[in-house]
Amino acid sequence: MRTSLSELLETRPALLADGATGTNYMERALGPGDPPEFWNTEHPDRVIGLHREFVDAGADIILTNTFGCTSFRLKLHKAESRVFELAKAAAGLARQVADSVDRPVVVAGSVGPTGELFEPLGALTEAAAIAAFREQIEGLQAGGADVAWIETMSSVEEVRAAAQAAIDVGMPYTATLSFDTAGRTMMGILPETISSIFDGLAVAPVAMGANCGVGASDILVSLLAMTEAVPNHVYISKGNCGVPRFHGTEIVYSGTTEVMANYAALALASGARIIGGCCGTTPAHLAAMRKSLDSTPVGERPSLDDIVTGVGPLTNAAPSTGGGRERSRSRRSSSE
Repeated sequence: MRTSLSELLETRPALLADGATGTNYMERALGPGDPPEFWNTEHPDRVIGLHREFVDAGADIILTNTFGCTSFRLKLHKAESRVFELAKAAAGLARQVADSVDRPVVVAGSVGPTGELFEPLGALTEAAAIAAFREQIEGLQAGGADVAWIETMSSVEEVRAAAQAAIDVGMPYTATLSFDTAGRTMMGILPETISSIFDGLAVAPVAMGANCGVGASDILVSLLAMTEAVPNHVYISKGNCGVPRFHGTEIVYSGTTEVMANYAALALASGARIIGGCCGTTPAHLAAMRKSLDSTPVGERPSLDDIVTGVGPLTNAAPSTGGGRERSRSRRSSSE
């Protein structure tokens, strides 16, 4: 029952995207520093298994195991020649799971950052970035992905390069940024300016928004800033499962199933139409989010106090100018 993301969005008010890839693979014996993309050919059963668990938990969208599947990242493992092969294999595994159920599930081809800096700060050129992303997206398309899912970006240049590559290949695309530095991306982008990133491109994204970052509370504040600034877009919120903490040598995420259920309801009330989990989000968390989205009426836009009460305190400080946190505080103050 194959469908496009745009078609699926027309059928319901909110869609559930899946949870974490890397942190769940670590629980399934992925070694420190090992590239998850190798599992697409070496352990396809494990990749299929996690996709299936997320679909069984209620995911409408599953992301391929290709976050680092560009030549820039794979060259660290002497596998830069395997981009197309690994991307196609990953999309094929996700496609197999999506096609095995009797409801539509979208296969989203995960496209993460290259890890390189654009000139003049670094050596990466626009042409080289577009070529690298194009090679990856061509593999994803060949394997059966429905949409290019550009994620965890921090610079305008890299988002636009990945978007242009998707356009060149002829695939619809979405894009999410990580607002993990005092309410901005690492390269200084504020959430309320996200829609301007795509100005002048021949094809607009199907959806845009935020993923990862530092915690579920912080991403909700970023989401509020986006939806207040430009309310007429389809927005994505794919937040981490609470906040990561070190327990000895292990990183443990603070979010419980109850916290992530609250997060899903608050994300919907904040204007997101695609809601999922990022680092630390397990199939159990996702099942709780599914139940929350299915059973909770859309509430009023939350205040900062509502977010802190429902999900937990913010991790980041407020941006120095503009930005979601200052805006949320001012709305709350004016209403009291």
